[in-house]
Amino acid sequence: MIINHCTFPEGYLYDAENFSWVNLYNSKNDDTSMAKYVTIGATALLAALAGRIDSIKIKQVGTDIEKGKSLASLESAKFFGVLRSPLSGRIVDVNDSILNRPKIVNDFPYSEGWFAKLEPYPDSKEKDFELLETIENCRSKMISLIEKLRIRCFAASPDYEMFEIGIECAATLTKLDELIVKISEGEIVHLVSDDPTADLEIMRWSEQNGQLLLETRREENLFHFIIRKIK
Repeated sequence: MIINHCTFPEGYLYDAENFSWVNLYNSKNDDTSMAKYVTIGATALLAALAGRIDSIKIKQVGTDIEKGKSLASLESAKFFGVLRSPLSGRIVDVNDSILNRPKIVNDFPYSEGWFAKLEPYPDSKEKDFELLETIENCRSKMISLIEKLRIRCFAASPDYEMFEIGIECAATLTKLDELIVKISEGEIVHLVSDDPTADLEIMRWSEQNGQLLLETRREENLFHFIIRKIK
């Protein structure tokens, strides 16, 4: 399901207020009583709120953790926060990949960007699962969080931000050219402009320079562009 450009896979369970999701693991059906292990991760809202994540720390395998307690911490240039466990249990596995490459969480929050696998406590499993919701049931909560926190989800998670307000598009494109030369292939630029001709100029620039314009979005007088360097 897509809500205000933010993706939420169906079939997962969500702790909306704590920005976490749960996916049943080693279970062949949706009966939570049959789930021996579960996979836990951060929603796209937390990834967008944090911006490009630079550092992640996760509790060690074997750690016993209570519902609502910190499972991991995340840090970026503009954000520091924690991912709270949606269940009580014991950590049986952690995703070492995101420790080495934290931006995986930004790019793939529901797949490669998972945080840990947990074995829920039998005596609290039923109660904990009752407090989790499908995306259909917590849709209104997600909408409220997006609006309250002014979260923007884009087609790709930005590596670089350019806020060119009050600047003519020609000057903005010069700065964009300078940045594109410096960054690596595949990296993403989020460009914001209030120039009324920006949408046409960026499309022309993309075609002439062979760079990929992934998304154009207009919000009132501002244009948002998501650009991927491809060469």
